[in-house]
Amino acid sequence: MNQPPTFGERDLRSALLRGLRGECPACGDAKLFGRFLKPVPHCPSCGQDWTVHSADDMPAYLVVLILGHVLVPILVAVNMRFDLPMWLDMALWPGLALILALLMIQPAKGMVIGFQWARRMHGFAGGR
Repeated sequence: MNQPPTFGERDLRSALLRGLRGECPACGDAKLFGRFLKPVPHCPSCGQDWTVHSADDMPAYLVVLILGHVLVPILVAVNMRFDLPMWLDMALWPGLALILALLMIQPAKGMVIGFQWARRMHGFAGGR
């Protein structure tokens, strides 16, 4: 059974990448999520407790920030180049935003949890 490091430095980059892939940020050997946005209580491989995370609304803020900066310029460019009917605009852009947001929210939450674990935030302090 792999043990997550309890003292010393935790690698931020690998924790973020593992969280992005939906893997345990501590060991990378097991899945982080049991359901769509619900982390498993404990890693079956290393035993890390994931009930102490406090991601709250940060993943949603990240998704909105990224989508706004990516999708709005594309929307403006497409509407300047093509004369799309209003009904198509009203169906296309919100639908695309919804699909992209659903695709991005779980990796964003995994990264936030990985960041909290690597920086020993909230319940991840794990020391004396």
